[in-house]
Amino acid sequence: MSPKHVEQMYDALIVGAGAAGLSAALGLLRSERITAMIQSGTTPKILVISKLQPLRSHTGSAEGGIAASLGNVAKDDWHWHYYDTVKGGDWLVDQDAAQLLAQEAPATVINLERSGVAFSRTADGHIAQRKFGGHTAQFGQQPVPRAAYAADRIGHQILHTLWQQCVAQGVEFAEEWYVTDLVLNEHRTQVQGVVAYDTHTGTVHALHAHNVLLATGGAGRLFHTTSNSWDLTGDGMALALEAGLQLEDSEFVQFHPTGLAHTGILISEAARAEGGVLRNSDGEAFMQRYAPEHADLAARDVVSRSIMAEIDAGRGVPDPKDPQGPHDCVWLDMTGIDPDHMHAVLPQVVETIKEYAGIDPTKQAVPVKPTAHYTMGGIPITTDGEVYTWVDGERRPVAGLYAAGECSCVSVHGANRLGGNSLLDACLFGNRAGAALASRIADTMGTDDTVTVHSTTDDETTGASPSDDAVAAAAKARRNELQTLLTAGGEADDRADAESTPQQPATKDDNAYQLLADLGAAMERALAVRCDSASIDAALQLVDGEFATRARALHTHSDAPAFNQEITAIWEVRHMLELARTVLCASDARHESRGSLKRTDYPERDDEHYLAHSMTSRDGAVQWQPVHIVDMPPQRRDY
Repeated sequence: MSPKHVEQMYDALIVGAGAAGLSAALGLLRSERITAMIQSGTTPKILVISKLQPLRSHTGSAEGGIAASLGNVAKDDWHWHYYDTVKGGDWLVDQDAAQLLAQEAPATVINLERSGVAFSRTADGHIAQRKFGGHTAQFGQQPVPRAAYAADRIGHQILHTLWQQCVAQGVEFAEEWYVTDLVLNEHRTQVQGVVAYDTHTGTVHALHAHNVLLATGGAGRLFHTTSNSWDLTGDGMALALEAGLQLEDSEFVQFHPTGLAHTGILISEAARAEGGVLRNSDGEAFMQRYAPEHADLAARDVVSRSIMAEIDAGRGVPDPKDPQGPHDCVWLDMTGIDPDHMHAVLPQVVETIKEYAGIDPTKQAVPVKPTAHYTMGGIPITTDGEVYTWVDGERRPVAGLYAAGECSCVSVHGANRLGGNSLLDACLFGNRAGAALASRIADTMGTDDTVTVHSTTDDETTGASPSDDAVAAAAKARRNELQTLLTAGGEADDRADAESTPQQPATKDDNAYQLLADLGAAMERALAVRCDSASIDAALQLVDGEFATRARALHTHSDAPAFNQEITAIWEVRHMLELARTVLCASDARHESRGSLKRTDYPERDDEHYLAHSMTSRDGAVQWQPVHIVDMPPQRRDY
């Protein structure tokens, strides 16, 4: 579905239609000031752009729950959620943001229920909650049930509900459009719009906007083994980098402990919350050794490193589908869960295991290994979603530019995210960003546009010259690049041969999908669960050398501009190379181990030098921003 026509100027463009983007759209349209404007006959021009159909957004794959202290458990309140979030993030969490997260979590969950989310229920009718790793209600106590769930399909419920509410509000969508450029003014102090490619028609659009909100999701496909869907290629983060902005804490990538064998498909933490136990080749429930208090429900980084330690010690098991292969998995034993209960609360988990592993989890143990799952870092934002840069020791906002969800970093996750906090982050801060956007629109509507706009689809423009209109100029450059990409052979192949290195020639058979697979393998060797300077440097040499050369030489194998998935694949892999370099540079700069970042050459946490957020730019330069400490100074992190 595409807009009937493209506006000359939008009041707001929202890029991404998962939980964060849809929550932002609803937060904007439901705000009192925008509601009053609409009732008076003034309707803001708003467009939600998504490279997928919204109901295919990755939010729909979330299984376990959304965290909130709802008062259903004795002694649990938001203060404990706040504490657990800060501790879980290994004290790299901005505590003012974490307070907001915990305080506003109950209202967020209740509002989702009132909007239509069908949560599972307790016998007395309350929203059902299950235990999740790292969530407690007393110091050192066993995990408490704080994750509100809908069987194991909570993401599906939330995504469909938010989309239905957006449809009811009359939100206009541009589906299967891919945003190629974020356009700022010359001094990078104000947003001007975006450039987007309509995959249905092969048309490049220049979209001018007073405000832009990025909600494009994570970047799990930086790694070969990932629980993320095919589309999570870090687009929003790369757009920010290429526009001259920074990323915050990009070195922190969470590996979920229980990816299904070698598929990377997620086996939800809910499986362990309901009684699943991790076992090594000796049948030992080994997490009791690594985390005596929390065992299998310790924080995810702790569990992932423990699994890798067992494998490194020779106590791993092979994937039953490849019994002669490497012993690089452990067992997830769910046989202690009552089969009827398992089918009632974990139906999707059971179905996934049967379908992709050929195993009945009620009777057999399941092979699992860590899989890339979540990016804690991203585009730096305030608690109102405003994007900023860190310059000369202060935050400098980019007027009109917002972000929310996994592509952003409000720093509620720090160095490691607790389970259940991602959906909460997306919905809560997405809503807050939408409300902030609404206030800005209400304050500025009626003022004169500062940009002279013209045709958005044709190469020949009218009105101002491209030099006067940065969005139109960026769109024209993309159209020219598109024509080059569609040249299958001839000039493109000659260029590939000329720019190739002797070790790895860029041949006519090379393609974006092969390059993406090679990048994923290199990043996995470099950073998966543990790393050191040698592994980081080896990956950087590939990214800056062979991979960069191959990326420049890519072209499509069809000259059709419409419905040509290879076009977006080429732009995605180029974006991912930019992002990969930033992640590697940030990882190299942090000489400590904290949360999800385990450096074997710097094995200890170093609060004296690195209790700070990395702020990394496209050229790899890293600045450091202090962590916001409110009332919880750093302490030892044990589970």
